[in-house]
Amino acid sequence: MAEHDQTVNAIFDALYAAGKNSDRVTMGALMEALGPRGFGPFLIVPAFIEISPIGGLLGVPSVLACIIALFAVQIAVGRREMWAPQFLERRGIQSKRLHKALSKMRPMADWLDKWFHGRLTGFVGPLATRIAACLVVALCLTVPFLELVPFASTAPMVAIVLVGLAITVRDGALMLAALMTAVIGLGIASGFSLGGSFG
Repeated sequence: MAEHDQTVNAIFDALYAAGKNSDRVTMGALMEALGPRGFGPFLIVPAFIEISPIGGLLGVPSVLACIIALFAVQIAVGRREMWAPQFLERRGIQSKRLHKALSKMRPMADWLDKWFHGRLTGFVGPLATRIAACLVVALCLTVPFLELVPFASTAPMVAIVLVGLAITVRDGALMLAALMTAVIGLGIASGFSLGGSFG
């Protein structure tokens, strides 16, 4: 895999190209575009959507968590290619809306690519990636409970974004930070759950 492929901007370039020649781009087309760049983007993209204002809509966080968990389980068991059910692959978004969102996030992509790449790569190897994917599944399981509090599910989703980013740019230092954030996210989720149980 070329070095450029291991950047956030490479993900954005692939998403932009997928919607360039039509008014609407399907999830299946986006998955095909992201495939050569590894599994990280499959965690990053839906988690970013959840962190956006869209994540404040009732039901949206849980749906996105299910999608992320679907991909994370496949990473955990060592699949070589991502799979999604047909009804999900057929879902789409207007290309104009996709391109607008990507343009707004380009400065962030530039910043991430500048600071995160290629450190402590042993912590982003196959075993570490599978362990991280299991933590992602655990984080996804907390989302339905956290959804009862507006934007509370942002905490686990931030951890998921960091895990996906670490896998994408092969940055072991970032992976360690992501795993610590995941543990904190699980702690926050447990606190909300226990508070709801005894409230």
